[in-house]
Amino acid sequence: MTKITLLDGGMGQELIRRASGPPTPLWSAQVMMDEPDLVRDVHLDNIRAGARVITLNTYSVTRTRLEPHGLAEQFKVLQRRAIDLAQAARDASGEEVAIAGCLPPYLWSYRPEMNPGAAEMIPHYNEIASLQAPHVDLLLCETMGSAEEAFAAVSAAAATGKPVWVSWTLADDGTGRLRSGETLAEANAALDGLPVAARLVNCSKPETVDLAFDDLKALGGTVGAYANGFTGIRDYFTAGSTVAGLSARADLGPEQYADFAMGWVDRGAKIIGGCCEVGPEHIAELARRLAEAGHEIVGA
Repeated sequence: MTKITLLDGGMGQELIRRASGPPTPLWSAQVMMDEPDLVRDVHLDNIRAGARVITLNTYSVTRTRLEPHGLAEQFKVLQRRAIDLAQAARDASGEEVAIAGCLPPYLWSYRPEMNPGAAEMIPHYNEIASLQAPHVDLLLCETMGSAEEAFAAVSAAAATGKPVWVSWTLADDGTGRLRSGETLAEANAALDGLPVAARLVNCSKPETVDLAFDDLKALGGTVGAYANGFTGIRDYFTAGSTVAGLSARADLGPEQYADFAMGWVDRGAKIIGGCCEVGPEHIAELARRLAEAGHEIVGA
């Protein structure tokens, strides 16, 4: 019997689906301001589906996202709200669930070329990590689009003493490389000397994860993946745009997604879950398939 850590599904798109208002550039942060109970409910639905690690809803709660909208004063308020909502869901579930902090892309998903250098990014990540660390079980640096972005986030996360997971996002162009064009080996080499407990890829098509999985596994240690269900990432997707222009695949229901994810488990993944457009129903199917295959679902 293999122990497999089952993550939650994607939070942002699920919130947009349930929210009463249209998507805005603040994405999941806007929903947490307007309808915070939805965040708790999505966490709880993922736990009830079988997830044993949930991630804070802070992906878009960053100063780089909030300040252009005149909401800098909401940064610490929303970080704390995300922590409280995750803890409330865990407590309501009665399950043993780990909470992962979230260190997201510095500025915008999939566009690492817009970032400043690591020296400017590290203080930004230090602030996020220091706020989250006392209240979480691990820190997840996710959707990292370049080696330098991951280095900045992991450096800040490691300074807290909490376990650190890093997850890179890959271009869906058949190369298996990061959005920056760097290889997984190059991105991993940039983290040399930093304590990384798990290495993953996320927010890429499951076919891209398939293509890159051998390269991921070659990095050594604990590896895993949580893919998205987008038809693709359009070139326009940049700062100031909304997720309204991103569409979900019609051919990636719970059974189809589980086929991909169980394939990663067969190839050595110890952590699986879902990203954008992969919801609680997908996690429930993953939990069912893992149990059927004789695996033990565990937390972090």
